[in-house]
Amino acid sequence: MTQPFILSVHDVYKSYGRGEAKAVVIDGLSFALRRGECYGLLGPNGAGKTTTLRLCLGLTAPDSGRITLIGKSIPADARPARLRVGVVPQSDNLDPDFTVAENLMVFGRYFGIPDAEIANRIPKLLEFSSLTSKRNARIDELSGGMKRRLTLARALVNDPDLIFMDEPTTGLDPQARHMIWERLKRLLADGKTIFLTTHFMDEAERLCDRLAVIDHGRMIAEGSPRDLIKQHIETQVVEVYGENAKKWNDVEGRRKSARIEISGETIFCYTNDAQPLLDSLQLVDGLRYIHRPANLEDLFLKLTGREMRD
Repeated sequence: MTQPFILSVHDVYKSYGRGEAKAVVIDGLSFALRRGECYGLLGPNGAGKTTTLRLCLGLTAPDSGRITLIGKSIPADARPARLRVGVVPQSDNLDPDFTVAENLMVFGRYFGIPDAEIANRIPKLLEFSSLTSKRNARIDELSGGMKRRLTLARALVNDPDLIFMDEPTTGLDPQARHMIWERLKRLLADGKTIFLTTHFMDEAERLCDRLAVIDHGRMIAEGSPRDLIKQHIETQVVEVYGENAKKWNDVEGRRKSARIEISGETIFCYTNDAQPLLDSLQLVDGLRYIHRPANLEDLFLKLTGREMRD
């Protein structure tokens, strides 16, 4: 019988150091991925995202709690579980001494796949990643987007059930990002499961069926992007900036908004009825504004704060 959850994390704790220097990195975290979904893990820098991925892959052992990956207990049975997993790391670690096709061949051998079988898979992987014409190219001949697509193709060489993707489009231009998104949607349509960490809220909103927001190693929200926005954020946002923005906010903005946030020179007015705000803005010179629906970035900033994290 197929298990409903391909990955299950239950009440996991992880800390580093001892005594007064002890730092709790993961603090009672629990979540589970259903087969065939894209599940996103969001959080500011230092929230525990990378540690969570390492725990799920058995690369780091938890202090307590239970992790099950593809029916295997982690970290005890991490090695056989990882045979059914693909990983796209944050930074490309392709071998510069090999060609595009050779990178796929060598990586496939790590899984014990016969060379003939890997060779049969390579054309499809190259087609999937739009790299057929680059089959014999060296890694230093590829653009950043090509390297990212090859890293994704490499993660698929063992035909995994679950793919871990750690910020897969960081550093890519918009065209390359959209191409990666299209490939990820194809994988989901083919029944693959994706566990995604990202700093791009539009990426999470486009791809994720469900997502978790974590901070300081704790779960602070979980659900579909649209449901989370409805639960935590007013429906509309008016961003106001310009030389008279502060004066307008003191007189009108605070009175006609459900909630106000200020970041730099921009005033974010959150409301369920933007018309009174828009009417008042049209009467003041020296103001510029944007009226838009609330989005996942608004949710993220409300839950985790606007201050910078190192």
